[in-house]
Amino acid sequence: MEETRKRKSDGTSGQGANARKTKKPWQMPGKKFSSGPSIHPGDAGIWATCDMHREGQCTAELKDLFNDYATLIYGNTAASSAAVLDDAQLGSDDIEAAINQEMQSLQNFKQEALFVPVKIDRNALVLFFKTREPVEPVSFVHRVCSDAISKVTSQTTRYVKRLTPMTQMGKATGKSLEEVAKAVLAPVFHQDGVSAQKYAIRTTIRNNDTMKRDEVIKRVADLVGEPHTVDLKNYDRLILVDVYRMILGMSVVGGDYEKLKRFNIAEIYEPSSTADASKTP
Repeated sequence: MEETRKRKSDGTSGQGANARKTKKPWQMPGKKFSSGPSIHPGDAGIWATCDMHREGQCTAELKDLFNDYATLIYGNTAASSAAVLDDAQLGSDDIEAAINQEMQSLQNFKQEALFVPVKIDRNALVLFFKTREPVEPVSFVHRVCSDAISKVTSQTTRYVKRLTPMTQMGKATGKSLEEVAKAVLAPVFHQDGVSAQKYAIRTTIRNNDTMKRDEVIKRVADLVGEPHTVDLKNYDRLILVDVYRMILGMSVVGGDYEKLKRFNIAEIYEPSSTADASKTP
């Protein structure tokens, strides 16, 4: 009898141990924890749209395009930031220490790279590249599209559609909208000596039910204030507000936005075979 009880006790104990070993941490449905880069308030970057199921090819095209232009514009190549790790950096005989050192070097590279792709959603038609100084998203994208429309460069992308520069990112809330707007609008509209300008506001809201287009436009217009006036067709400046899920971004572009096909590279290179720019995602 005592031996039987002992066997039952051992069996129960074993099952409990196995259950603890196989137990998995709880995760949000449909979400996976990742140590990859993400978008934070205060970040700057560039949204890009692409063909369906071509996110990987689009990301590769943009990496090459952005790095080439970084070399052209800023002189210090993005390729230098992407230098392969030197074997001398991994001189330790301790394998674990060498791996940790390499992982730290990779992390430092992510922080130093001029352009860092951020995964948004699987099978999403929108991509985001975080940027760091000296890259200024608005002037950078304007240069890319100006060269394309002037035929200074030949087409090197196949799956990239529209590029949307974001001077500053924030959370998709009313409070954050105001904070981002003040930071982005001040250098353009509120500096000493700035003359009255005509402006328009264009919003893009995806997968978000809390931010309403009319409310966003009114808040931003109030922050622009006088002596600037609204002109939807002949504007000097266009304020872009882009909301995706719980993220928002803002930038101010010039009056040639329509001439540059709303920064739609595919439309610039192949206007006859590409859908109207206003209908492209």
